[in-house]
Amino acid sequence: MTTTLEILNLKCGGCANSIKKGLLSIEGVSEVSVDLETSVVTVNAKDDSVLTNVKNKLATMGYPEVGDANTIIHKAKSFVSCATGRMTSETE
Repeated sequence: MTTTLEILNLKCGGCANSIKKGLLSIEGVSEVSVDLETSVVTVNAKDDSVLTNVKNKLATMGYPEVGDANTIIHKAKSFVSCATGRMTSETE
């Protein structure tokens, strides 16, 4: 099942790399794409239970879904995820 999520705090390709790597580490997620211009993450997941894990992982990394709380902690975590993603190549 393919689902799209509009997220907060997405700034650059570093963020996108971190998001892809983080979400692909979840069992049941087979594909992830990130659209920087629209802040939309598209996830191909096995079922709804996996999507709950995807949303939780995004929030933990600092990228909550639009409509969810966007605390200073989320913003700070997104900067750390961004920096990590900038140091990681997309193919890793």
